[in-house]
Amino acid sequence: MIKKILMTKIRLIYDELLSLYGHQGWWPLIEHGYHLKQYNFPTTNQQKFEICIGAILTQNVSWTNVEKALINLKKLNALTVKGLDKLEEEELKTAIKPAGYYNQKTNRLKTFSKFFINLGNRVPTRDELLSINGIGPETADSMLLYSFKVPSFIVDAYTKRIFLQLKLIKETESYDAIKSFIETNLNPDVKIYQEYHALIVAHAKKYYQKKYDQTLCPLYQKISQKIAK
Repeated sequence: MIKKILMTKIRLIYDELLSLYGHQGWWPLIEHGYHLKQYNFPTTNQQKFEICIGAILTQNVSWTNVEKALINLKKLNALTVKGLDKLEEEELKTAIKPAGYYNQKTNRLKTFSKFFINLGNRVPTRDELLSINGIGPETADSMLLYSFKVPSFIVDAYTKRIFLQLKLIKETESYDAIKSFIETNLNPDVKIYQEYHALIVAHAKKYYQKKYDQTLCPLYQKISQKIAK
């Protein structure tokens, strides 16, 4: 009974966010942009690789800057795994400079490109991705969910802020504990996981930046009492 109630609450949050913002069409691709209600992406290995590269580049930086870096890579024919792998490190650093931490991210991209080449058509495990230098839980889950279509829920800072305000988790909860809590109470559906994460980002950008007042949040106003029951 407890699990069923929690499942209802977790789904209620999703349904309310979807009614507020509609479908988001993540993960955006350079040639296709956002693709609302089109869940067939990625359709090629090149698109899979682009998503993974984007997941690495977006660490600690806005997506706007990541897009600039990806466009630079595309101009150099380096949005393919072989193209990036062959690219000289200095060229790569210059190309991804808009995404910040370019020395660090250059090393990570080079390491990942070799991993991706050896991966072939196989879907990597989460542990394999986490074993790669510079890939943490959020990046690994982003790759799995959006690139490899594995229902692996992404827990970012926004997710924690929203669920904390709704009193569904504690401040001290670890990434994996929050992930496990959500996945236990939400059916493993790639489409819903993708939209849920994207909706959380859309909502949090408006109401849950570093300084926020939950009383202004329409989600909090509408369902906080329902969640508390």
